Amino acid sequence: MRVIRLALHALHEEHGARFGPFAGFEMPLQYREGLRAEHLHTRAAAGLFDVSHMGQLRVRGPDLHASLERALPLDFERWPEGEQRYSLLANERGGIEDDVMVTRLADEVRIVVNASGREKDLARLRALCPALSFELLDAGLLALQGPAAERVLATIEPGVCALSFMHARTYGVGLVSRSGYTGEDGFEISVSREALEPLARRLAGAPAVKLVGLGARDTLRLEAGLHLYGQDMDENTTIVEAGLGWAVARSRRAGGAKQGGFPGAEVYLREAEKGTARKRVGLVGEEAVPVRHGAALVDVAEREVGVVTSGTVSPSTQHAVMLAYLAASHPRDAPLYALVRGKRRPVRLASLPFVPKRYKR
Repeated sequence: MRVIRLALHALHEEHGARFGPFAGFEMPLQYREGLRAEHLHTRAAAGLFDVSHMGQLRVRGPDLHASLERALPLDFERWPEGEQRYSLLANERGGIEDDVMVTRLADEVRIVVNASGREKDLARLRALCPALSFELLDAGLLALQGPAAERVLATIEPGVCALSFMHARTYGVGLVSRSGYTGEDGFEISVSREALEPLARRLAGAPAVKLVGLGARDTLRLEAGLHLYGQDMDENTTIVEAGLGWAVARSRRAGGAKQGGFPGAEVYLREAEKGTARKRVGLVGEEAVPVRHGAALVDVAEREVGVVTSGTVSPSTQHAVMLAYLAASHPRDAPLYALVRGKRRPVRLASLPFVPKRYKR
């Protein structure tokens, strides 16, 4: 399989990036100072992420919003221009095919899809909305995250200070949204190929900014209790199981004015009413031992009652933190263990996120 190099590959090399394959792309995993330093710097100042591997779709056409509502559990009627929503592309079995970010603009909609689902999502959306035009943009995508992100980006584009969380606007640098996947305040910038490298170099040159790789992006999103598609959910995981019912617009839920009407709606409505056999939970280990994806969860009698989907030792708290699926029948206060190399490690249920989110609302 051919691995695609990012347009900023040379910049990453200059900063000592260690690369690895991800979803068909050669991605910077970490830089010279390492994952932990990058993680903590993002929490303290600002981290710059090259996420140009993500798919950026421009959607246009007749009855644009009504057509998209057949594919996604959204409601455009009370959705002002310039706002953004997290949404889910589901299949008829109720499974999640991808999680996406959707932005409503004046005469178009932008959808950002995961790199692994670029072609699959495009085909699915075209089949569900045949009257619409879906264009996969040849553009870069940068994420500037952390408490210093606003101050840094405002030196280039002062107008971004007016944006609040999950709002977007086109500026001279490109389409800027106040969003991200770290739990921190920050921005995602969709920028033309021509302007990508000059902007990235200018941002990376700011004293408060360090380049951050895929490894720290993963630990940051895990601390924030955010899913990674393909690991914490997939086409066999339903919206309710994943704890993502909040992403379904109120009008598309039971009793709403536009109830259902999207792929997998019958499964969603049934599970929202009756529940599921398993549920997504957060866990904290009682020992600072990492519990990785795929580790079994067992009860005191060593019966398997769940599985860990993401896990690490949190750089921020120094505790083992995990996302997992747990049998709904397992009592909340009952002992629970993760199996790590054949040894039982005690874990307990914990509220999400593991580290407070700091979005600008």
